[in-house]
Amino acid sequence: MKVLLVGNGGREHAIVWKLLQSKRIRQIMCVPGNGGTAALERCQNLPLTIDDFQGMVRFVEVHNISLVVVGPELPLALGITDYLKTQEIKVFGPTKEGAQIEASKSWAKSLMQQAKIPTASAAVFQDAKTAKAYVAAQVAPIVVKADGLAAGKGVTVASTTEEAQAAIDYLFENKFRQVLIEEYLTGQEVSVLALTDGLTIRPLLPAQDYKRLGEGDIGVNTGGMGAYAPAPIVTPALMKRIEQEIFTPTLAALRQRRIDYRGVLYAGLMITPAGDPKVLEFNCRFGDPETQAILPLLETPLEDLLLACAEQRLAEQPPIVWKPGVAVCVVLAATGYPESYQKGKLITGIEKAEAMGVNVFHAGTRLKPGLSGHQLTTDGGRVLAVTALGENFQQAHAQAYAAVECIEFEGMYYRRDIGVAGVGWVER
Repeated sequence: MKVLLVGNGGREHAIVWKLLQSKRIRQIMCVPGNGGTAALERCQNLPLTIDDFQGMVRFVEVHNISLVVVGPELPLALGITDYLKTQEIKVFGPTKEGAQIEASKSWAKSLMQQAKIPTASAAVFQDAKTAKAYVAAQVAPIVVKADGLAAGKGVTVASTTEEAQAAIDYLFENKFRQVLIEEYLTGQEVSVLALTDGLTIRPLLPAQDYKRLGEGDIGVNTGGMGAYAPAPIVTPALMKRIEQEIFTPTLAALRQRRIDYRGVLYAGLMITPAGDPKVLEFNCRFGDPETQAILPLLETPLEDLLLACAEQRLAEQPPIVWKPGVAVCVVLAATGYPESYQKGKLITGIEKAEAMGVNVFHAGTRLKPGLSGHQLTTDGGRVLAVTALGENFQQAHAQAYAAVECIEFEGMYYRRDIGVAGVGWVER
């Protein structure tokens, strides 16, 4: 098989790394890829952008690509799957209509209400004045959400009315046409990603990620500062409920709207103090950094699952097999992320970290020609993700942070509490 993968983040590096473990994969082409994918054998970065659908089609046809795997949400929301399917190209990733489940919070909320899926109550507003008046009549904390793609940073959990109103102003000033004002839910957040071919759905291991920038879960929301899997709060009994109460009715509602959804259905959930799952949001793609924690634990060949989804034969696949143990993933970011940050800083120590047995997945990196060969430099806000496996959480946690200490770049920032007790980890 030859595979074309769209994207350039840590999630995409993890997908490529996992696919290349299979002897069935002859070569992977990345559009545009990053410094990590550029260094992998049997992998090549292409000088195309993620919205150059025509360029991708030409490349697929000339090079006999078997499958296109779409990583990020933006090309899905722009209709890459629809375009490739018109050329009879196999794609893993939902259509533009299906991608609305992430691209439009109001559309997703309507779908959930139609399907009677447990979720927070919400109201939608088209102007700041009305939204702020509504907030003034509510009791904080309250949640303000952008009704559109915001790279994982469009949600404000406001502890005061003033904070909520400032978030409303910010979103409308940044050209979002609608905002959602949503009920604040308490409990523990968990991410459950599932693979689907539109008819059958197979959940992956549950994970917990860390959205807030600061330790102790404080500060602004980010795209994610780390994750671990599996999350023990999701017991087998709770996973069964999540399948029955959330995934199955969501897939049925999509089919009722005549949406052929093939790809990842990612449920961001709140597990309430009573143990009930409620949907905070849906995403239409693999999570980042959850993917970097989940895929290292996967035993089943990834290409078997992705092809089965694209060809609508997931029901024929045997149960997904997982390695025992726990994965902990720590994101290394540039100082200033998620706001302004500098690029072009030299990265060292990755080989030393990998010699400890961890995976270092690249996100915002770039290979630049230098006097002594290629140099790896920073090229984004989230730069690297270090993932360690262990027989238990304590082992994986210690190994991940020991490896992090090997890596250096100017302005490197990371949270030191990914998965620790009192933040997200629940003891078995």
